[in-house]
Amino acid sequence: MGTQQEKDELYALDISGVEWEGPPGTSPDEERVEIARLPEGAVAMRSSLDRDTVLRYTAAEWEAFVLGARDGEFDLDRHRPEEPDA
Repeated sequence: MGTQQEKDELYALDISGVEWEGPPGTSPDEERVEIARLPEGAVAMRSSLDRDTVLRYTAAEWEAFVLGARDGEFDLDRHRPEEPDA
């Protein structure tokens, strides 16, 4: 994914003025995931309840995440062990 240099540069960016977006139909005062678009296709992500903790992803990392989510890689039911018949 991103090289260490790319990650270092990404975390060195001043993002104090970025515009945070949440899912449609939600408000900033409720619990939600917020993202901000950064230069060169990078993305920052945080929880609306913990605005000081910000994760940053390179464009390649974000693309891999989005594609994985679309393919169901993070579906909890998909990874749950099958229960034996009673």
